[in-house]
Amino acid sequence: MNLADLIAAPFGNHRQIADYLDGLEHDARVAESRTLGRAQQRRLWDKAADNGPLTLDDFVPGSVDPLVEVIHEGRNTLPLPRAFRHFQKRFCRPAEAEGCLYGYNEGASRPLIGPGYFVLVPTEGHPAWRTRGSIVVDYFQVPDGPVVTSWPKVVPNQKGLQVLVYNGTRDFMRKVSETATIGAAYKGETPLDHYFMLVRRPVAD
Repeated sequence: MNLADLIAAPFGNHRQIADYLDGLEHDARVAESRTLGRAQQRRLWDKAADNGPLTLDDFVPGSVDPLVEVIHEGRNTLPLPRAFRHFQKRFCRPAEAEGCLYGYNEGASRPLIGPGYFVLVPTEGHPAWRTRGSIVVDYFQVPDGPVVTSWPKVVPNQKGLQVLVYNGTRDFMRKVSETATIGAAYKGETPLDHYFMLVRRPVAD
């Protein structure tokens, strides 16, 4: 039994998926996440609707200081060469702002299209959004304060080739396990039927 088998099983086994992933070492979780194609990630997204809500602490645990990077390994379903389907979303807690996280996308595509900065916020207060997920990666916003010193320069998503990928986009997130999440991309209010799975790297105590 592996992650793909559990996803293929009938609905109602979301807790079994979570327990399976939580029982793996980090590298094994990442390896399993990278086996999933678009149809499998779509099905996982649908199954994750039965999981509890996410909080910002699922992305950057409360024990992590502001402006300390937390990396999530990602695998998207875009029709791209493999090198461009594997990526990282990197997050940090702002030094001053509350109720949000800052982040950007790191991977082979960054030198070509830019960092794709975003602000991660809860969807509370947006009833239509809450049905999609409790947390949203919002590319309509970019950090307006300091970020991790090693990160690239913050640029708006209306600039350069980023406009083709990130501009006008939001990714809605659902919980899969303690360290894994699944996202669905929307352009404005239109679902794109593209997904990505994230696996958070272990965080030092």
